Amino acid sequence: QVAMVEAGGGWVQAGGSVRLSCADYGHTLSKYNMGWVRRAPGKEREFVGGITWRGTTTTYADSVKGRFTISKDNTENTPYLQMTNLSPEDTAIYYCAGTYSSDAYIDTSESEYGSWGQGTQVTVSS
Repeated sequence: QVAMVEAGGGWVQAGGSVRLSCADYGHTLSKYNMGWVRRAPGKEREFVGGITWRGTTTTYADSVKGRFTISKDNTENTPYLQMTNLSPEDTAIYYCAGTYSSDAYIDTSESEYGSWGQGTQVTVSS
């Protein structure tokens, strides 16, 4: 059974940094490509970025490119989202999501991800 739990959210001032993690308590995500998706207040979900299950390839939305970095600890099957130079526009609930997929590509549509964590709130104040 998939059980993903995000951690690391909270409050940060603009320009600050936050690192999110996604624990694999179900021990089922070793072959899952992982994505990070966010939902800002009053907005649709936005795919932030993803990483292949081997951890060798990443992709990012243009809105976060150069500021956010996704990595993965393959020994623990734990993906991370390092966010830097945050702005109030980054305020959102951040979700990790998994999809059992080839490591040849990363799905950039959140509808392709069937397994989700409960989300963690990140609030950036100006």
